[in-house]
Amino acid sequence: MTDLSNKVVVIMGASSGIGAATARRLAKDGAKLVISARRLERLEEIAKEFPKGQVLPVKADVTNFKEVKAAVETAVKEFGRIDVIYNNAGIMPLANLSEGRRDEWQNMLNINVMGPLNGIAAALPIMKKQGYGHIITTDSVAGHVVAPGMAVYAGTKYAIRIIMDGLRMEEAANHIKTTIITPGSTQSELVQKINDPETRKENADFWKNVEGLTADQIAQSVEFAINTDHNESISEIIVRPTLQSL
Repeated sequence: MTDLSNKVVVIMGASSGIGAATARRLAKDGAKLVISARRLERLEEIAKEFPKGQVLPVKADVTNFKEVKAAVETAVKEFGRIDVIYNNAGIMPLANLSEGRRDEWQNMLNINVMGPLNGIAAALPIMKKQGYGHIITTDSVAGHVVAPGMAVYAGTKYAIRIIMDGLRMEEAANHIKTTIITPGSTQSELVQKINDPETRKENADFWKNVEGLTADQIAQSVEFAINTDHNESISEIIVRPTLQSL
């Protein structure tokens, strides 16, 4: 078992999928957590699985900087510091550009790009003052390759990969680590929330056909990145199902 009892971690987008799996895995490792998402009842269910006071649920929408900042400040207030922030919230409403789903595009930009930026803006000043910290963000293999129907989603993931690498360069001298977690086809609510029924079915079938990953398998990568020495920084972890070629 990994011992993370010396870590204070904030997880954004912790109510389901990779975020919830990561919360449970890190809590079992002994980490002190602030878990955040819009669905407070889901967060409270996770918190009840662990000793009182170890996992603190805080309702927050990642598109709202004040709410993200409040989650980060809860960690500092209750646990004295913040070692890690994990920006995990994201959406994936796939469709061809010709469909002109501008509301979906805007929502993806707000959650997939501004969400992590809000997490960075909330945590970075505290980490710089501490003299250390670790910022982790969920990307996607779509941040490396695009396919029809994925142009906007892939664009948000390309953006995050570049933003995180820029953050790495800017803050390396301040002992602030950065890690991009890049999953391939992974079981989560992302597919369920694709609005087009045919596209949703294609993606669900693809996960089955490639023997897709579980959320906990991705959580293992987060755990690994956090459990590194102070002078060791895992810049990116790409995890694909073995059968996934893209």
